[in-house]
Amino acid sequence: MARPVEPMPESSPRPVPPIGVRISTDMERRSYGIRARARWTDPLTKQRVIRTEIVKDEATARAFFETLRNSSVKGMDVSMTLLEFFTSIEDRWARGLDMTSTGDNYRYGLRLRVLPALGHLPVTQITAGMIDRTIDDWEKQYGASTIKNTIAPLVRVLDEAVRDGLITINPAKHRAKRSLHRNAFRIQPAEDAAPRAHAIPDLQKLNQLASACGTVHQSYSDFVMLAALLAARSSEVSGLQVGDVDFTKNLVIIRRQVFPGRGGLITKPTKSRKERRVPILDPLRPVLKRLCAFKQSDAPLLVGPRGGFLTTATVRDATSWDQVVADLGLPNLTRHGLRHTGATWLADAGVPLHVLQEILGHASIETTRGYLHPDDRHLASAAEQANAFLSRDTPRNPSRRPRQGTGRGL
Repeated sequence: MARPVEPMPESSPRPVPPIGVRISTDMERRSYGIRARARWTDPLTKQRVIRTEIVKDEATARAFFETLRNSSVKGMDVSMTLLEFFTSIEDRWARGLDMTSTGDNYRYGLRLRVLPALGHLPVTQITAGMIDRTIDDWEKQYGASTIKNTIAPLVRVLDEAVRDGLITINPAKHRAKRSLHRNAFRIQPAEDAAPRAHAIPDLQKLNQLASACGTVHQSYSDFVMLAALLAARSSEVSGLQVGDVDFTKNLVIIRRQVFPGRGGLITKPTKSRKERRVPILDPLRPVLKRLCAFKQSDAPLLVGPRGGFLTTATVRDATSWDQVVADLGLPNLTRHGLRHTGATWLADAGVPLHVLQEILGHASIETTRGYLHPDDRHLASAAEQANAFLSRDTPRNPSRRPRQGTGRGL
């Protein structure tokens, strides 16, 4: 179940000078400091607006007046905090996001982590160093995925601040590239960055994993086999129905995904918004036969021990996933790594790249290319060419006589 969102404190709006208005100011000494007062006339209502601050000295009062003059140039309060700015732009930061999945996770990241940590700071005073130190604290409490879903929406909100002219550069840019649990940026070997690095090595190891998960309940074993041998996402496995299995054509059609969201489970099309046809591999056939037996075509193909949908979180918790994969020598394997496994095996079997792209539902063939086995033959060829070029400058053996009649020009 999704964690409930804690309510954010409401901030009372302060009057902001409209663009181009003339601001009059005055200061008055009081026993507790200086009362700095700014006044202007609203061009629409023709009403006089007064904004007052109690400050400690004249320099602070003059800085306050300068801030208001800058605000009248930009048409917004340049001293506003991150919380005030976030409130003022409403959902503008989320444009283009799917609010039933990614958007929800980003919203939780903002409300539960970003705003409690940075919301009180003026946007103009937030630096990359502040953000780095905040990430240091998050790393002590949260995993990589949670931190990613926290930094990404912060970047989006501060992008809006750049567009509004509140700041000139986004200090959160590139913070997500930090190496988690370290104070340096990540430098990852190309082999480790490829998705095939997170795959199960062979069918025997996959069967061992399925058996280990099956000791808790058969549905968890079936989940492992379906995700790996269909190269499917966890949400897509949850969305399969009996009618999606076509034994006549030897295909499983992936049409939808089911995952937890705000208010309960959400059913929606696949990530690519397109149906995918995946061939039924022999090791998966008996699993599908058993799951389809005596069921209506619109029945869920796979249900959990209590008859409900399985999600990646329920599989992780119920099976003690981290311990199971560590015992099998696969400490970095995630549930999504099962999809990487199926994709890697299909690539190694020689499935053409364009067919593999169709099976996986990738929008870009470059994403699919990451599953291909690294081929360094072109590098060896490059070395041969370079060596041939360099050998032209090597001093010749004077005892050797030059060839005659080769006809080769320089």
